[in-house]
Amino acid sequence: MNHIDIASILPTRVPPAAVKTTAILAATTALMALGLGAASAHVSVTPDSTSAGGSAQLTFRVPSESETAFTNKVEVQLPTDTPFTSVRALPVEGWTAEIVRGDLPEPVMIEGAEITEAPLSVIWTADDEEHSLSAEEYQNFSLSARALPEEGTIINLPTIQSYSDGSVSNWDQPTEEIGVEPDDGAPSFVTTAEGAGHGAPSTETTEEATEESSAGTGEVEPAATEQASTASSTSPVTWIALIAGLVGLIAGVLAFIRSGKTRTN
Repeated sequence: MNHIDIASILPTRVPPAAVKTTAILAATTALMALGLGAASAHVSVTPDSTSAGGSAQLTFRVPSESETAFTNKVEVQLPTDTPFTSVRALPVEGWTAEIVRGDLPEPVMIEGAEITEAPLSVIWTADDEEHSLSAEEYQNFSLSARALPEEGTIINLPTIQSYSDGSVSNWDQPTEEIGVEPDDGAPSFVTTAEGAGHGAPSTETTEEATEESSAGTGEVEPAATEQASTASSTSPVTWIALIAGLVGLIAGVLAFIRSGKTRTN
């Protein structure tokens, strides 16, 4: 196999300004890659259906971002302007789920009926430190909800992520325009036309159990649990950007070396 000497294909004379520019671009690209990695670690939600009027299983992907503490509590706040009439939580081994019900700020008409009370939040709490999430782990938390509001509604689901040292990450900035995600954005999705937007089948089962909370009765849905996984939260785009940054950095260093040799000759 023929080997290519990268230095041999560089210009014999590289202006100092070009060397400096190349180094700056390489460093900037690498920093952008690191930034993309951090952004991809935000709490996100994936619905298995977005069809207006229907039900959906909402799966929240929660990576633990602290290097010094464990994620031990996750609270998802549910919409009150377009409330869900029914919510069930999928059990997670080592975590206790609580569905909090309460009065709505204002009555809402849903399918001709006035709704004054609805599920307000779902809280998952780790039973012990062993089941809390370390910096290299994430956990999927799922709930089923119905009924989804009319087509084109942006459903924001602010999420509070608590750590063992008392610190809190608030993923609560609402998405107000489709396709524009704010910093520290709340998990969100957009409803589609009735009968459209169906994804993977729901894992909802016919067996149900109820769980009392301080604000009312919640429902917990028994099913297979999602185990915490030691998977990276970095997307393929991040790795591509990082590799591009490293290649640019190497090119800048070689150009600098070539420039130094040229000046000494």
